[in-house]
Amino acid sequence: MKFWDSSAVIPLILKEAASEKIKLVVKEDEDQVVWWATRVECLSALARRRREGKLSVEAEGLAKGLLLALVKGWSEVLPGELVRQRTERLLAVHPLRAAAAFQLAAALIWAEEKPQGLEIVCLVQNLREAALKEGLEVLP
Repeated sequence: MKFWDSSAVIPLILKEAASEKIKLVVKEDEDQVVWWATRVECLSALARRRREGKLSVEAEGLAKGLLLALVKGWSEVLPGELVRQRTERLLAVHPLRAAAAFQLAAALIWAEEKPQGLEIVCLVQNLREAALKEGLEVLP
């Protein structure tokens, strides 16, 4: 089981440069854990690409269908005071924006504060660096 950042979910539902690498990761282990807001973050990314003309309405619809199929199979770390407190600490020590800090906080909560040997799948460089510093292994 691996924790998946929304940046790594998008290449599973859209053809991107990282799609092949990400698909290999998911084939190794299809059990996904995500932050509670990951679905919304992914829908936001799809809508932004459509508005920018990088994604057709039809392609957006197909990607949403793939996303909803993933949602049915993944586990979510739910929001709560512990996630908020962990996020606040991460913002103080790493150069992260709030959304990325919430992702990392959720991963650490999932890891029960013992991240050694556990993996996060992420494509955002500053989140990758923070996750490594917090003790998680980063894929791909």
